[in-house]
Amino acid sequence: MGICDVIEEKELDGVLITNLSNLRYFTGFTGTTGVALALKDAKFFFADFRYVEQAKKQVVPRGYLVVGVERDLLNKVTEYIKDGGIKKLGIEDLDVSVAKYRVYQEKFGGVELIGLGDSLLKCRMVKTEEELNLIKKAAEIADEAFSKILPKIKEGVSEKELANELEYEMKKLGADDKSFETIIASNYRSAMPHGVASEKLIEKEGFVKFDFGCFYKGYASDMTRTVYYGDSISSKHLEVYNTVLEAQKLAVSKAKAGMEVKELDKVARDYIIQKGYGENFGHGLGHGIGLEIHEYPYVSSNAENIVLQENMVVTIEPGIYIEGFGGVRIEDDVIIKKDGCEIINKTSKELIVIK
Repeated sequence: MGICDVIEEKELDGVLITNLSNLRYFTGFTGTTGVALALKDAKFFFADFRYVEQAKKQVVPRGYLVVGVERDLLNKVTEYIKDGGIKKLGIEDLDVSVAKYRVYQEKFGGVELIGLGDSLLKCRMVKTEEELNLIKKAAEIADEAFSKILPKIKEGVSEKELANELEYEMKKLGADDKSFETIIASNYRSAMPHGVASEKLIEKEGFVKFDFGCFYKGYASDMTRTVYYGDSISSKHLEVYNTVLEAQKLAVSKAKAGMEVKELDKVARDYIIQKGYGENFGHGLGHGIGLEIHEYPYVSSNAENIVLQENMVVTIEPGIYIEGFGGVRIEDDVIIKKDGCEIINKTSKELIVIK
C-alpha cells in the first residue's frame, strides 16, 4: 500500500511525512532534515540548502517536486497546504510531540489534523525484492563478523571489548553502523534479556549471549547466538539451551503466510511452557525488521490480529532467562513465504562450546 492509498482510505486531502524512516521509505530521501507533503494529485519535498541537491537526486524519481527553503521550513509547508486548499491533513501523531502539534495548529489554521496512527508503518511491512536483498546483505555481514569474534572469547576480555571488536568487524565488512546497542552478556548477566555489553570480564563455565546486527544501506539485521565458554558444561546448561533451540526450530518450521502472529508466538511459547520454563520466557517471539530494528509486525501473544504475508521479514527469538544462573536466546531473521519461511542468517544454531 502506498501513500496515495492511505490518503484515499482515510479520506484525507493530504499527508505530512516527518518521520525520517518513513521519509526514506516513501520518498527515497536519506538525509536528516526534510518534510514531505503528499496530496491527492501532487507530491512535494521541502529541504533547506544543505539537502536540495541530494533531494533532487533521490526524491524526484519517486514523483516528488523539490521545494528549496531558505529559512523556516514549516512556513513554506504552510503556504503549500493553504494553496492546495487542504481541509483534512494526515499527520504522524506517533512521531509528533505535543509542542509540535500545537505549532501545527497555529501554523495551519483551520486545517483538521488527523492522526495516522500506525498506517504508514504498516505500509512498510511487506518488503520489495530490493529491500530483501539489502536485509540479506546486512545479515551476511553479521554472520561473517560473528565468526571472526568467536576466537576472541577468552578469560579476562571484557564484554565491551568483544562488542567493540564485533562492531569494528561489521564496519570493515561494509556496514553503515550497528543496528542497535550491542548486547553481550556473560555468565549470570546472560539472564538479562537486554544486557548490553558491560565492563564485566568473561569468565569460564557459563553462557555468553550475543545479540547484535548492523545497518547496510539503511536496512537492518538482527541476530542472537548463545555460546558456552568453559570445560565442564552442566546438564542444566544443556537442558536450557536445547529447550530454546527446539522451540526456535519449531517456530521456524511453522512460520508461513496466512498465519496470525500470535499463533506463531504460541508455537514456541507452548513448547517452553511444556518443558517447565514458561515463567522464564517473558518477551514476545519476535518483531519485524527493515529500515528500523523494531517495526511491524510484532510477533507476540498480545499482538493485534496481524496475519503474516509473503515477503514480510520477522525475527524468531525465543529465550529462557534464569536469574543467578544465566540465559539463552537464539534468533534468526526470516522471510515469510507462501508455504514456509526462508532463514536469512547462516550461522549455525547448534551449541558452540568454547574451551
